[in-house]
Amino acid sequence: MIDLRFDRVSKRYRIPQSQQDRFARRSLLRRLREFGQYRQELWAVRDVSFEVGRGEMLGIIGHNGAGKSTILKLCCNITAPTAGEITLNGRLSALIEVGSGFHPELTGRENVYLSGSILGMRRREIAEKLESIIAFAGIEQFIDVPVKWYSSGMYVRLGFSIAAHLDPDILLLDEILAVGDAAFQAKCIRRILDLKEAGKTILFISHDLVTVERLCDRALLMQRGQIIAEGLPQEVIARYQQHLDGSATTESTAPGLTKKCMIACVAFYDAAGRETSFFRTGSPLKARLQYMARERVGDVVIELFYYSEEGKFLHSQYTTALGGGRLDLEPGTGAIEFYCPELGLQPGAYSIVAKINQGPDCQGLDLWYGHSLLQVEEGKMVSGMFYMPHEWRVAEATDGPDSALPGLAPVKLSDRCEERVSPSSEDARPEGGSQL
Repeated sequence: MIDLRFDRVSKRYRIPQSQQDRFARRSLLRRLREFGQYRQELWAVRDVSFEVGRGEMLGIIGHNGAGKSTILKLCCNITAPTAGEITLNGRLSALIEVGSGFHPELTGRENVYLSGSILGMRRREIAEKLESIIAFAGIEQFIDVPVKWYSSGMYVRLGFSIAAHLDPDILLLDEILAVGDAAFQAKCIRRILDLKEAGKTILFISHDLVTVERLCDRALLMQRGQIIAEGLPQEVIARYQQHLDGSATTESTAPGLTKKCMIACVAFYDAAGRETSFFRTGSPLKARLQYMARERVGDVVIELFYYSEEGKFLHSQYTTALGGGRLDLEPGTGAIEFYCPELGLQPGAYSIVAKINQGPDCQGLDLWYGHSLLQVEEGKMVSGMFYMPHEWRVAEATDGPDSALPGLAPVKLSDRCEERVSPSSEDARPEGGSQL
């Protein structure tokens, strides 16, 4: 049985003229005559057809702006198709944003009822599942506290827990596993697998290709509003990887800079020396920047900038860091290599910008900002926003309270620390004092 069908579906958005053009420069009569006219049309989805059978999980992948989220909005009737027909058989629920509908002044318990109602649950159904929702989120102690006091992790856990207890025939999921720590993500995946085994039909949008391959029965690859590949997840993901690797050849240098030295290309290599755009958290990465100098250029610094998928600046690395000196580049072509033994980025898509600077005032010679895209997949399981290479060691004890980490001299405990760890310190604790 087919639960979801798209038959030659298209969605067009009309982009109006700018307010400046429409109002500042035109007379009232002309504005009235031209009211409703548009300069551009954007096809977010164009001539898309696919089917999802009962109990099947379909993954949709592609670049930002490819049309993935528009498909979910069309399914939910948030927006209507410009052309084509959409057929749904069964009760539908969508989770596009974790925690949507939460009111900051209401308690966690009250928000369970509020958000559950927004997501289509009846009050009796919410009451029956309330204890299970709270337990899944792991916030029993704080369920009657206003959510404005919740940490971001608590907020996310409660939001997903509500959605995880929906009982739809068709479930739409958009990037919901991009939140929470590794342990909670694993818990969410187990819940999705339970829903799949229960025969629910699931449409899953994600940039996490490893999870798509693991969970989905089929996958679609979208580009510019159209389906360009459909089939088994591993086959579609391989097509996506080829597309990403091939896109890195596009010229993407910035105009208007003093290009005495130009960046020819930036490429990335894995531990085996293969050029690729796909890496795992904690894996080695080598970047190779090839340049062409029109003349001898001295006092050069090369920088790499890392940006999130949303365009947020995350980190930069430059050749003078860690005691490195400035470079003198001879006329002609050459290459500069950067090596990272353990990549600290969490799973997701990242854009890399390369820049060549010269002199103490960092005059820009060239900027590479285009298709240097990294897709980081699940590797080392870590919590938080990034992975920090590190190690733990047990320090060797020395006489008295002194101790030292390898490579460091023994350090005498301060009087304050000595007092804290002394046997009598427990007796000195103020009555009623807090204890974590």
